[in-house]
Amino acid sequence: MIGTGAVGQCILKILLKRDPDASWFKFALLCDIDQEKAMKIAAGDARFKGCYLDSRKEEDILTFIKEYNIDFVMDASAPFLADIIFDAAFKAKVNYANMGTWSIPKKNPKFGLGIEHSYKRIMTKYNFDQHEKWKEAGLLATICLGIDPGVVNVFAKYAALYEFDELHEIHVKDGNNLYIPNSDPNQISFGFNVWTVLDEVMNPNVEYDESKGGFIVEDAFAGLETFKMPEDVGVNTLVKVEHEEVMCFVRYLKPYGLKKATFKIALDDNLIQALKVLDQLGLRSIEPVNVNGVTVIPRDVVAAVAPQPTDLGSEMFGKMCVGIHCIGIKDSKPKEIFIYQPFDNQESMKQWNMQAVVAQTGFGAALAIELLAKKVWKDTGVHSLEQFDPLPYLKLMEETGFVYKIVNIV
Repeated sequence: MIGTGAVGQCILKILLKRDPDASWFKFALLCDIDQEKAMKIAAGDARFKGCYLDSRKEEDILTFIKEYNIDFVMDASAPFLADIIFDAAFKAKVNYANMGTWSIPKKNPKFGLGIEHSYKRIMTKYNFDQHEKWKEAGLLATICLGIDPGVVNVFAKYAALYEFDELHEIHVKDGNNLYIPNSDPNQISFGFNVWTVLDEVMNPNVEYDESKGGFIVEDAFAGLETFKMPEDVGVNTLVKVEHEEVMCFVRYLKPYGLKKATFKIALDDNLIQALKVLDQLGLRSIEPVNVNGVTVIPRDVVAAVAPQPTDLGSEMFGKMCVGIHCIGIKDSKPKEIFIYQPFDNQESMKQWNMQAVVAQTGFGAALAIELLAKKVWKDTGVHSLEQFDPLPYLKLMEETGFVYKIVNIV
């Protein structure tokens, strides 16, 4: 495992609980640039060993894979490292999975039709472009594990196979009613990996609309809408975000009738304002700058001083609610449903000592890893989770209490 942040830790906890006898989860080398953190986590189980790794250095990744006889690389690190780790796994001839992919917007994006006009590197493209190479090598790279992407991709394939005769639209909705009683009204909470938030929220957002010609790109915070979430989560105000699901849905589900796809997320007003300020000040940049003779990367500074997801825990109340709003045809009649996964923060803290945003993501990834490890899911090439049979995954969700529900929308 490369990257032992909050989500990585959660994945490990769940894998240990799922396989206490080490029948399929034999050993994990925990690699992080923060060696102390990796070593501390590794001390919790004999199956772990912690080490220092700067994963910008491909040769060091290759050395560890060979030295420890690694057969599967799990990338739980920052998105900008994803392509390096992906390539290293291929060179080492081992299977691979990640939490998400890397994209690079152009300095002056041209919004409108055509994602290539706004991005130098398009999310998922680097990986999917190498599908044939991985397939010929007999290797499997599984991209976009987690809750969204991840669980929602499984939901989408299930809906296409079993809920609809024609699935025309899939809209990911990532919402919540999380709050901290008596908190500072100016408090800023990232809720997830700071690097990831700075990327996906502020990048030009992407949706797919076949009637308009394909992928449509707009500026950050476009597509404002309200959506009533179930589970008493209530009405959420959502905005469009650049997210891998849109690309994956189009790649795998067009044969089922897909014509539209979006990803939208609920964002706190304080966070939106903070992100806008950071962007305008150039503090989202990954280009090194010199400060009194010291070279720093602005985004690293923000990530270091911002409140971390692990800092927000037991004091937070409410639920996450992540799902897909599906629109299509069943038995010649219009049909509209919401398939979702609710995750209560207080229950998450009690069971996993992890806040809900982190635990929900880690849980989603861990169940996919289990199916890959047991070879219930097997293939070659580069795939997201729509490639696989969704029923074993949904069965694992039921078995582990990782609840999912389906409601009709009228």
